[in-house]
Amino acid sequence: MIDVLVVDDDFHIAEINAAYVAQVRGFRVIGRAHTAAQALATLERTHVDLVLLDHYLPDETGLTLVRRMRQLGHHADVIMVTAARDVATVQAAMRYGALQYLVKPFSFAGLRARLDGYAAMRRTLDGVGGRGEAGQEQVDRIFSAFKIADAPRSELPKGHSVATVALIRRTLGEAQHPLSAHEVAERTGVSRSTAQRYLKYLERAGHISLTLKYGDTGRPEHRYAWAAAN
Repeated sequence: MIDVLVVDDDFHIAEINAAYVAQVRGFRVIGRAHTAAQALATLERTHVDLVLLDHYLPDETGLTLVRRMRQLGHHADVIMVTAARDVATVQAAMRYGALQYLVKPFSFAGLRARLDGYAAMRRTLDGVGGRGEAGQEQVDRIFSAFKIADAPRSELPKGHSVATVALIRRTLGEAQHPLSAHEVAERTGVSRSTAQRYLKYLERAGHISLTLKYGDTGRPEHRYAWAAAN
């Protein structure tokens, strides 16, 4: 079993990401942290194989945390899971040893592909003898094992923005029950037509679930919930 620590400053996003991890066979969430200090405290007292790490934390950046982890002798692997999209941050993540970089917002399939690739890499390492020596063929197998197969395309349809998708995702994740397009519009501040357009896209992409609520008029009301929250 691969033990995962989920680190995200947003409590609801952390729960959603943890719910995603729990759906992948061979992985289990052993903790959630919302600050770098909490993450380090968990690493000190608990065995962690993999950290799903947000870059934007209230006390320091995720990349600074990775550097401190290595300085303190924590060897848990890291997959960045963040809205930071600038090339400098991506390059720094590579230099600090992050194995993968997943840009928010993402689907369950996107995270699952990376977790599956990580599990394949660990199996390959186990297969070539752990701490023993490796020839070039074995080294190639190790480096090629972590491949992302069938990962969904992250491009949004024309006219859709990442920021609005993230806003709607957070709104649905924070809700205690499914919301209508009108309720989503009120809570996010976007127009009802914009809310409907984004909700239809997210529902078609499989990110949210759709239920029908029947009232006195007989015409059902469409209500939406973030899929992982169900």
